[in-house]
Amino acid sequence: MAAGFLANKSKLELSTAIDERSAAFLALGYATATGTASAVITTSGTAVANLLPAAVEADRSFQPLLFLTADRPLRLKNCGSNQTVNQEEFLRPVCRYFQQTPAEGIHLISQKHLISLMNNLWEQAHLKRGPIHLNIPLEEPLHSSKSEQEEIFSEWPFKGTTNLVHLNCRSPKSNLVLKSDIPTLDLSCPGVVIAGPWRGNSSEINIFQDSLKEFQSIAKWPVFADPLSGVPNDLFGLIGNWELLIGSELDLLENKIQFLRLGPLPASKKLEKYLLSAGSEQVLITEGDDRNLDPLGNSMQWSGGLVSWWNLLSSSYLRKPSLVDSKPSSFLSNLIMLDQIVEDFIDEKLPMQTQLNEPSLARWLPRLLPPGVPIMLSASSPIRDWISFGGKAALNRRCFGFRGASGIDGTLSLAMGLSMALGPAILITGDLALLHDSNGWMHARSKKAPLVILLIDNLGGGIFQQLNIQTDSKETLEKLFLMPQLVDPLILAKAHNVTYKEISNFDELSLAIEWALSLSEPVLLRVSTDSAFDSLLRRETSESLKNFLSNSQSQ
Repeated sequence: MAAGFLANKSKLELSTAIDERSAAFLALGYATATGTASAVITTSGTAVANLLPAAVEADRSFQPLLFLTADRPLRLKNCGSNQTVNQEEFLRPVCRYFQQTPAEGIHLISQKHLISLMNNLWEQAHLKRGPIHLNIPLEEPLHSSKSEQEEIFSEWPFKGTTNLVHLNCRSPKSNLVLKSDIPTLDLSCPGVVIAGPWRGNSSEINIFQDSLKEFQSIAKWPVFADPLSGVPNDLFGLIGNWELLIGSELDLLENKIQFLRLGPLPASKKLEKYLLSAGSEQVLITEGDDRNLDPLGNSMQWSGGLVSWWNLLSSSYLRKPSLVDSKPSSFLSNLIMLDQIVEDFIDEKLPMQTQLNEPSLARWLPRLLPPGVPIMLSASSPIRDWISFGGKAALNRRCFGFRGASGIDGTLSLAMGLSMALGPAILITGDLALLHDSNGWMHARSKKAPLVILLIDNLGGGIFQQLNIQTDSKETLEKLFLMPQLVDPLILAKAHNVTYKEISNFDELSLAIEWALSLSEPVLLRVSTDSAFDSLLRRETSESLKNFLSNSQSQ
């Protein structure tokens, strides 16, 4: 009732949903887009259990989220009373902070204490971005009478509540540190920047980009950037086809090569192998997340963020004219030349005139989509294909992805939340991910999410085709891994009154995207592909590129 009142006063954006799991993912998408915590309000019992998947993702992806859950009073707990469970324990393992109002009922808390509590929760959510849980036992009567509501709401704005809206929501800054405590790199020697998925506050991505540009003006190192990194596509030294290059078996390592790693690793086994084989100095900078984010175990991690790291060290580099005025190294020049060769080769190998397939979609979609429209990439095949085949064009817009836990749960709801916050956006997803979160369609009726859903329908978990799993039959592969479902996604969309269209070629796709964005509401575009064919195409493209580059070097 309070949320409804505040929404009517335009003091908050309110969405309602019957599925708490989907609602929590919607809130996480909204929070990720804005950099400010969203709140999820639920009843008790299994409602709280349904919050766990989104809480896990918020924890791993380092995004602020508030869970406000109703509970029964202490006298009704552990005695068989209706809708009472140990919900105060459900989210605790992944939450940054847990608090409960008086176990006998929230009516026992004073207004002053309540405001202090909410200030603390808000601060905790943004101090180390992640999920926060407030459990609220309520004694009967559970809701107030109409006259009581009128009396309470007539006192708005409530005394002291203005304290809540001026809190600092920016990312945490490191405590004062000495320069001797910060890992350094020798910018006079060769190195590579590895930019993984952006895990900082969305409101701070511009200053992150500025610091990276300033670093590059001196270091002039090659940059291998994940599409989710937030790195701009005009950054000096950007190598668009880095994954294909490091998988080509060319010798791309030099003596004393260093690595500046930003955030978690991109989803690339080839990159992991490359970094392990380097055996050299690696510095890992994370955006406030002080947990170990190095599965390779070969870096020095500093968690104060790139902006702080560069602010503390830049003056010592800027005082060296030999660095500031230096020309790009032969290492970078050679990589830029090879990158252009790969660019031309892949454009020819995956022409836009060919049949629709996943590698070609990853290659050409970044160039077909309108400038500035953000994209969310599903955690399975789409993000991997954009890393491999997207090139520099994959960085010409803000790309979102939720790879904290790398699950497919909540895909549609997350994208709906992003779109509600950012406006027109595009989700690229597979059929199983879309079906898994089909309750996300229930948010479409609000018409507040101008989201275009590009469905790559390959009849199941096509990513398992890429693993080359040895089985005794095609039927075994389908049953255990691909798991095609007997659900028509177009009919499912129609059931939710969502506009849809079937796409068969690139010409139709370009026109359909423009049409879908003009509707300013959720629209489903389905592209049907063959996962077995696409898997062979990926391997054949990589092998033919490897042979082409090998022959070119020998000549």
